[in-house]
This record gives sequence, C-alpha cells and structure tokens, in this order.
Amino acid sequence: MTAPSANASQTPTPGTSASQACEAAVFSPLPARADHSRFVQRVRRRYAAELGLLPPGQPTREAIEALIAHLQTQGKPLAAALRVARHLVLERLAVLDVEAQAPMEAITEVMTVLAEVTLCLALDAARAEQDALNGAPRNEQGEVIEFWVLGMGKLGARELNVSSDIDLIYVYEDEGQTDGSSPISAHEYFARVAKRLYALIGEVTDDGQVFRVDLALRPNGNSGPAAVSMAMLEEYFLVQGREWERFAWLKSRVVAPRASVQNGRALVLRSLVTPFVYRRYLDYGVFEGLRQLHRKIREEAQRRAAGRPERANDVKLSRGGIREIEFTVQLLQVVRGGQFPEIRTRSTLKALERLAAGGLMKAETAAKLAQAYVFLRRVEHRIQFLDDQQTHCLPAGDEDLAWIARSLGLTCKPDGTPGSCALLDQLCEVREIVATEFDALLHDGHAPVGTNGCRGCGGPALAVDSDEFLAKLQPELATAVRRWASQDRVQNLREESRLRLAKLVGRAALAVRDGGCTLDAALRFVDWMEPLLRRESYLALMVERPSVQSRLLRLLGLARWPMRYLMLHPGVIDELADNRLLNERFDGKAFVQDMQERFLAWDRSGEAQEEALLDTLRRAHHAEVFRTLVRDVEQKITVEQVADELSALADAILQCTIHWAWARLKQAHRESPRFAVIAYGKLGGKELGYGGDLDVVFLFDDEDERAHEVYGAFVRKLITWLTVRTSAGELFDIDTALRPNGNSGLLVTSLASFEKYQTGRGSNTAWTWEHQAITRARWCAGDPELAAGFEAVRSAVLTAPRDHAALRSEVQAMRDKVRQAHPVRAGKFDIKHSPGGMMDAEFALQYLVLAHAGAHPELIGNLGVIALLQRAEAAGLLPEGVGHQAADAYRELRRAQHRARLDEQPTAVDLEAIASLGLEPQRAAVLALWRAVFS
Repeated sequence: MTAPSANASQTPTPGTSASQACEAAVFSPLPARADHSRFVQRVRRRYAAELGLLPPGQPTREAIEALIAHLQTQGKPLAAALRVARHLVLERLAVLDVEAQAPMEAITEVMTVLAEVTLCLALDAARAEQDALNGAPRNEQGEVIEFWVLGMGKLGARELNVSSDIDLIYVYEDEGQTDGSSPISAHEYFARVAKRLYALIGEVTDDGQVFRVDLALRPNGNSGPAAVSMAMLEEYFLVQGREWERFAWLKSRVVAPRASVQNGRALVLRSLVTPFVYRRYLDYGVFEGLRQLHRKIREEAQRRAAGRPERANDVKLSRGGIREIEFTVQLLQVVRGGQFPEIRTRSTLKALERLAAGGLMKAETAAKLAQAYVFLRRVEHRIQFLDDQQTHCLPAGDEDLAWIARSLGLTCKPDGTPGSCALLDQLCEVREIVATEFDALLHDGHAPVGTNGCRGCGGPALAVDSDEFLAKLQPELATAVRRWASQDRVQNLREESRLRLAKLVGRAALAVRDGGCTLDAALRFVDWMEPLLRRESYLALMVERPSVQSRLLRLLGLARWPMRYLMLHPGVIDELADNRLLNERFDGKAFVQDMQERFLAWDRSGEAQEEALLDTLRRAHHAEVFRTLVRDVEQKITVEQVADELSALADAILQCTIHWAWARLKQAHRESPRFAVIAYGKLGGKELGYGGDLDVVFLFDDEDERAHEVYGAFVRKLITWLTVRTSAGELFDIDTALRPNGNSGLLVTSLASFEKYQTGRGSNTAWTWEHQAITRARWCAGDPELAAGFEAVRSAVLTAPRDHAALRSEVQAMRDKVRQAHPVRAGKFDIKHSPGGMMDAEFALQYLVLAHAGAHPELIGNLGVIALLQRAEAAGLLPEGVGHQAADAYRELRRAQHRARLDEQPTAVDLEAIASLGLEPQRAAVLALWRAVFS
C-alpha cells in the first residue's frame, strides 16, 4: 500500500471500504503540519542525520528491517537500533497521517509491522544469548522447543495505534531441558528469554523504548509465570479461563517468530484457542460477562476523570468510545462465531462488514459504526502524535485542539461559544451513535444501570421455586411450573439460574395478564422450557432479548406444532431476533452461496471436519424451516409458498451436501461429480411439507471405467450425510424405492441405463406405477448438465403411445392398492386418502398426463396438480368447469390438511362435519373429476 500524496483526490471510488468512504467524505488535505507535534520536533532535532535512512513513502517490512540493519552497521547495538528505528517510523507516520491524509488502515498496518519486526529481531537475539549460556531447550524427542510471542488486542488484530503499548503472551511448545553445559528446565529457559526480550523492547533507555510491554493478559495475570507451556495454557482454559478472557483471546495471533507462522508450526495453538473463544452453541450467556467487564472499564474511566474534566473526552474508554465499538463487534462474534465461522476475524472493520453481510447487524448500523471507528481512531492518533504518550484524552490546550481539528478538516476556535468547535461537536455526535448502538445490544436498548442504581426496587428477586413467586402466577401456570420447579435438577441449579427462570416465567404471566399472549401459549412455553432447564444458553437468549420471548409466546399461541419443532431444535429461537424474519422469502441461490462461504470459513479455521459440516447443514436447515414456519403461522405466506420454500430449501441442502461430501470422498476421480439427484413425490412436485421425507433417485453420466464403483460409494456417503443423527439433530429421511427395480436395484444408475429402463428398451422395464411417479419427477440438485438428459427421458416416457383402457385399469388398480394401504375408519373423511380426497385428484391427473401428453405437450411440464388440471380442461380433456373446480378443491384440501397438521389435529374428520368445515364442495369437485376420467 502506498500512501497518497498531499493533493491526492479523496473522491470515493466503487469498491472502497466503509472506512475509506468515510475518510473520503469527511477528511480532505488541509494545511495542518506534522511539526506541530512536540514528538516530531524532538525526533527531527535528535535524529536529523538518520531521517534520510528511511526510504520515501509508507514504510514497508523490508524497509524497516533494512533500516535497523543499517543502524547496527553504524555501531548501534540492537536495543538502540530498534528504538531509533521506531522514532523514525513514527515521524514518517505523522507526516503521512497529518499532511498526506493516509488511510487509517495504512497507519495501523505500519505500526503492526514495526512491532512484528522488532519483536522477531529481539526474540532471535534473546534466544541466541540464552542458548550461549545454557544451550537450546529440547523435548523428549530431542527437538528444539518452539517459543511463540502472541500479540493480543490491537497488535493481534493488526490495528496497532501509534503510541500504543503491546499486549503480549508468551507460550512455549513443550516441557524439556536445555542441551548446554549448564542445563536448566525449558520453563526456566523461557522465563529468562522473556526477561531478555523485555529488556530489548520495553526498557526505557537514553533512546526511549520500542514499545511498552503489558503481560497482564497471560494466564493468571500478573501472578502467573511470564511464559507458559501449551499444556499449562490448555489446563488454564479448561479450569480457570474467565468469560472476559475469551474477548481478549479472540484477537490473539502469533507475531514472532515469523518463521513459525510461515511454516505452520504455530497452528497447533489454534486448536486450543478456538474452542475457548468460540463455543459450539449460540452463547448468549456471555452477555453478563461482557457487561461486568464493561462496567469495570467505565467505572475506572470515571474514577480517572474525577476532578480532572479534561479526561471526560477519552475517545477510547468513555461512553461511546472506541472500546464500545470493539465490544459490540466482539460480543456478536463470540455469541455466534462458534456456529458461523464466516464472521470470525480479528479486524474490527472487517468484522463489521461480515456481520452486516451475514444479517447479524443492519448494514446501516455497520456503516455508521465503521465511520465512527475510523473517526475516533484518527482522533486518537492525533492525540498520541502530540507527545508520543499513551493517552486517549483530548488535550486541554487550545492550540493542540485546533491543530487536531485542522488535521481532520474541521475547525475548533478557542472562544468556547456553542458550535465554535466542530471537532467537539462531531465527537459528541459520533459517540452518541456508538453509545446508542452499544446500549441497544448489551442493555436491550436501555442505558446501563450504575452502581448506585436500584436493582430490585420492587422488592427482592424471587426464585422460580419460591411459594411467594408461584402465588403471583395464574393458577394454571403456577401448577405447570410447580410440576418441575421442585425437581432436583431445578433445586441443584445456581441461584442465578433459578432467578433467570423466574424472570422468564414472570414475563409470560405478565403477557397473559396484559393480553400479549393466551394462557395456552404461556402453558406451552412452560412445557417447552422444562427439558431445557440445564441448557442455559437458550434461556439466556430470552433473558437478554425480551422481544424474542414475546415473539415466541405469540408463535406458541397460534399453533401447536411450532412447540414440537422448538423442542426438537431449541436453538432456532435465535431466528426470532431477526426483524427481517416475517418479510423475507427463502432464496435458494443466496443460501447455497452463504453455505459455501461458511464452508470456506471452516476450512480457513482448520475445523472443516466432517462432524462440523454435518452439524452446519442441520443447523442451517432447521433455522430456515423455522423461518418458513413463523411466516406460515403468522399468515404472511400461503400454503403453496410454504411448499415452495421447503422444497427449494431441500434442493439447496442437497446441492451443498453433494459439493461437501464429494470433496471428502476418497475415491473421487474428478473435481466435481457428473451426478444428479432426481426428486419424486412431494419434493418432485414442489409440495414438500414440514418433516416430509425425500423420494429421490440418483443418476450419473460418466464414462470413466470406475464410475459405477465411485458413484456407488458416493451415494452411500451422501445418504449417510443426509440421514445420520448428530448432536445438531436430524436432516431428512431418504426413500430410494422409486429407483429402477426398487429396493432390489442399484442405489445409483447411469443415465443411459435409466433411459433404457424407463422407455422399455430391453427386458428390464419400468411398471406403469413408475411412469405415474415420473410425472412429478424433476432434476433438483447436482450437475446441471444432467438435467436436460433426465428431462429428455421423462418427456419420452410421458409422450409414449399407450392403450388408454389398459392404462385406466392399471391406474385404478394402483389407486385401490394405495387405498388399502391407508384404510380410513367408517364414518370418517380423510382429506388425503378418502374418495374425493387429494390422492384421487393426483391419480386422475397422472392418467391424463400419461394418456394425452403425446398429443398435448402442454401437459409435459412439471407444473403441479393445480396448473395441470386447469391445462387439461383447457385442452378439452375434461368437461367444462371440472378441471378448474377440481384444481380449486385440491388447493383448499391442501390448506385444510396443512392447518390440521400445524395444530396437531387429525386430517380425518367426521362425515357429518364435512359441510360445517366447508369441505363438501371440495370432495364433490374431486369426485366429479374422478368420474369424468375413469367412468
């Protein structure tokens, strides 16, 4: 990256990042000069002879390394060379930032590179000195033990500011002993290396220091050893790691030695850090941990500012400061990053973009926070350039304040009149935006309660099992809660957890009282909570998001089946937090793209194991089914749209599974398979319902001599991926009985063999009922090039000449066989299976298509029962009105079946109730269709 010149255009161009767009819109080159900085003045006085050693432009890694080497050749020891190089680089950055308006990311990138270069050189020197005294540390296998310097915070995120300290943690690979004449343990060796490293980087000499070094984030803080082994770190994470430390470790990375990063040896640390930071569930329980950490930081900032009003304008720690943007981003990442690896990144600005892209933050909010972050960081840099001090408070001096304002393209006059300082005005505006978003996330839209706030002003909080609490509930609700509140699993919960349960039950009771939900909904909510009493992350979500609980209560009051689904997949309640839920429709193409990005993110993180991928497929499917379910019961979409969404989702899941499973097939002989999934039945007709199984046939079109063996192995793997139950639940039941030769046939068939079987060429041919089934078949996933080949076979089958009388007889015989397999009790009308039900309409249509598609090609398309019945009438194959009335009847029968299943009601009703339920006209219309076709 090359810094722009002082007169470079600031007009945004397509593809600019949010931060660059902000800079272009707000900041333009102005006559503020870097030499206002006392630090710059000192450097230019003391190191005038050395200033020319750094090449023009933005310092690169190579330039900084060459500068330090040159200073050493001039006789400076390493410690001095590092410090002088640091001064020269910062002087250059002051010019680039203030006079050339370099992007904020350019400044932080150079500072990060400076830290990495100096740490690598210092570490090499420290180890060489220690090796000379005690030899190299070796493990039991005789290998030299690695030592890694981990950068935390802004160093880890490559966001280091110009006068920042560096938060470091030292980790060594293994225990062992040195191999020198005076052997010591590896632990003692690395403790001495850490001490030498500090002397080279952190000690203040005549030339200053390279960086202030802070080791407080290491395990056990300042009371712990300076360097820890990987085994010690792993035990610490498992036993003592605190919630707030997860936020610190989120940005951790190995910054030295660089060779360990490049050769991949340091990657072993990732297997320890990642599961500590990111949990495999939606981790809303972390809210309180961050809330406590933030409260401590704010109290400390307020304590420092007491009696010192100039500290009130702390752009980092005060309300609405840099830290609150970072916390907002990190909280969303920690809560969801375990399941959504695509949002994992150390960079604050990149994280905002990813959160917006993933729908976890509004794009407008992400853009505002990105602009605020850039502005605050630029102000922070100006503050620190003044005297090279690690401060984040605006200076008290009018001249300094005016200089900062001018360097940002703003004004600040010393007269103190309202509006006289645009810098302060913009700072207040930006901080208010940040604070509002932060409070909305961490405090549910309310300003945080201070330490003197009134917690429990309405009296002490009551536990869910207390008689006093139960007495306040509706009697029916109290009975339901009492049933499980006295159980050991509730009694053994922490008091905090029992208070949390009481809060949720209390909210439900208030919702009933205020008309926000029905009593039935509240009772279902209590029943739903019972099996989740020890899965606190779900309960924490509702405590943190009252709006989620409100929506859940409403949903439970609209139908019974949602509760059943939520009991199977409780994690999907997180979807209720998304305000877009009701108004969006499922987009299969976008879903596949999102899933591919998630796959790549798992791969980047080294976690793309089969188990993680199987769980990812299931969670994504459950979430999308639930989103459709919510839209359904809220009557935002029709029954047909529900089926369209569920069918498109199944197609998309199949497509993702094919890609992912093929990539893990040992026998794979090509980059992508020449393979297709053919959907039959409800999926084929795009009429899939909730929990419906998938009727599918697998085809391949590959001339490779190993094709049968390879695709056979692939289909077995594919079926396992689709059907196996994992910790995330189930995906589909797969039925392959419609393949050639049914259950006795091969699991996967070549397209050529399928064509011969279906068109009757050869001795092994399809039955009529198989041709009935193919009327609703379609290509749904796999290689699109096979779609045309399959459609050609299907078209040939449908248009083949047939004896109409024989066909009519065979279709009727198959209908009788199906009816016998699904007997209906006397006096009942089953919406699907009884005469005049949905099945009769489907069989009548199948006859019409097989008998007449050759003469009427408009019947070939797989358009669904309703559209094809209408086309059959238009073609003169049905008496006037019969086709349209039957189509309307089929639609209404589907709706009735759908409503019954949603509320877990039987789909067979008393014959006497048909008229009152409005189903008599529908039954009559389907019976009229049957008579017109078969009589």
